[in-house]
Amino acid sequence: MSLDDELTAKIARLKQERRAIILAHNYQLGEVQDVADLTGDSLDLSRKAATTDAEIIVFCGVHFMAETAAILSPGKTVLLPDRHAGCPMADMVDAESLRRKKAEHPGAAVISYVNSTAEVKAESDICCTSANVAKVVNSIPSGREIIFVPDQYLGIYAAEQTGRELILWPGYCPTHRRILPEHIERRKAEYPEARVIVHPECRPEVTRLADKVASTSQMIRYATESEAPTIIVGTEMGIIHRLQKENPHKRFVAATEQAVCPNMKRNTLEKIVTALEENRHIVSVPEEIRKRAAGALERMLEIT
Repeated sequence: MSLDDELTAKIARLKQERRAIILAHNYQLGEVQDVADLTGDSLDLSRKAATTDAEIIVFCGVHFMAETAAILSPGKTVLLPDRHAGCPMADMVDAESLRRKKAEHPGAAVISYVNSTAEVKAESDICCTSANVAKVVNSIPSGREIIFVPDQYLGIYAAEQTGRELILWPGYCPTHRRILPEHIERRKAEYPEARVIVHPECRPEVTRLADKVASTSQMIRYATESEAPTIIVGTEMGIIHRLQKENPHKRFVAATEQAVCPNMKRNTLEKIVTALEENRHIVSVPEEIRKRAAGALERMLEIT
């Protein structure tokens, strides 16, 4: 039996003993995705975990994702296998900075991307995902200013889709920012029959080259429904494991091998075992912040 097989067996045993559920974001290592009970995007994973009778949620993702699970499942223990698995984009805005921006624009509505901390969500009127951002923007009454945090590129995409003017925060995802137009053009030259899907966290000059701009969940759906034999994928490379696994007859090509998030790769089978054995590392949200952040998430869910 290989080491991975031994670890997988141990995880299965510990999971049962501790009444735990394992969540894996689409960008996680392939072996981590394979041991997960649920694989998907961050908000959908948190929502599904909240409906289970699991007492422990092991979130294989980054810190803000584990916080979101804690917001939606206050009665469960949420563990993040590697406490250093953070999100640089989420860290580009904090609650105090956002409060100062709100003071500069009294009356403005604040839309926070779910890729943000619990404290930032608590300062927001409503949250959005990369899949529903246009619908959320359109839910704000015409004429009311909108502050959009933290991803400027998702904000640009939303503005193009809705025709609304947004006050953009200068945040970005370093991984998606590394995907350049020349990467897409080179792949299209190599695979002329391919379709191109990219994430809206990419630069606008990249999204404009795509056949489909999509969230990770939308990419999974598109890959299944598209008749294209080859698909060029403009997002973090971890998703290709799932795309290929679910569509073995198709070819998936990364836009660039540079599209790797080192923080997403911090969670390993060994760390999942340690998390379950030692209750590491617990992610919790103070109740006052949790309630306000939950309100912003609930307002999003009401309209979407």
